[in-house]
Amino acid sequence: MTVDAVLFDLDDTLCEYRRPAGDVLSAAFERVGVEPWFPIETFYDRFEEFARPGDDIRDLRRRSFAAFAEEAGLDEGVGRAVAEAFEAERDQSNVRFLPGAREAVQTAAERYRVGLVTNGDPWMQSQKLAGLGIGDRFETIVHGGHDAAYKPDPEPFYTALDELGVDAGRAVHVGNSLSADVTGAHNAGLRSVWLDGDASIDPDPVPDHRVESMHDVAEEPWH
Repeated sequence: MTVDAVLFDLDDTLCEYRRPAGDVLSAAFERVGVEPWFPIETFYDRFEEFARPGDDIRDLRRRSFAAFAEEAGLDEGVGRAVAEAFEAERDQSNVRFLPGAREAVQTAAERYRVGLVTNGDPWMQSQKLAGLGIGDRFETIVHGGHDAAYKPDPEPFYTALDELGVDAGRAVHVGNSLSADVTGAHNAGLRSVWLDGDASIDPDPVPDHRVESMHDVAEEPWH
């Protein structure tokens, strides 16, 4: 297979927060002076329930936390206050590369057209890229839910490839999510490279390439 372009996901593919979200949420509850009534996993599990195209992550968090408060018999204002405290505690630029990610991006940028396709608003994701110092490595950056539909819709992949001038059949997408990245890549006609966080998983859908770390991506597994 001839590859002309490599697209990357961002969160939990290239980088992760240095401070876990659960710790940030605990600090937010403490700031507001209320007992915790939901874990951070609830927000992640129900993200799509509250997400709207063009959303700022801060608005989404306020809306979802208010709903969680109401469901727990609390005033919605308490939920919004926790969301505000969460944002005050969270430094979006305080991220670090996953092992091998810096090298994978460097290698891809030297040999291919390179783009970033990420679900997340530009305000948040731009700070992560600034923290990593790699914003200039990507010829195109497409924010799912803002510049196009959220992954796994094929639109953000089409948008990136149109800007790069590369056909889907000559591109690969690297990401950690089976539902967003692998499914989205296949929906758009790209080959998928799945960053496998758990070797015991029998993936569905099945990715074209399965790698244990981003070090493997630098070795170009599609060859």
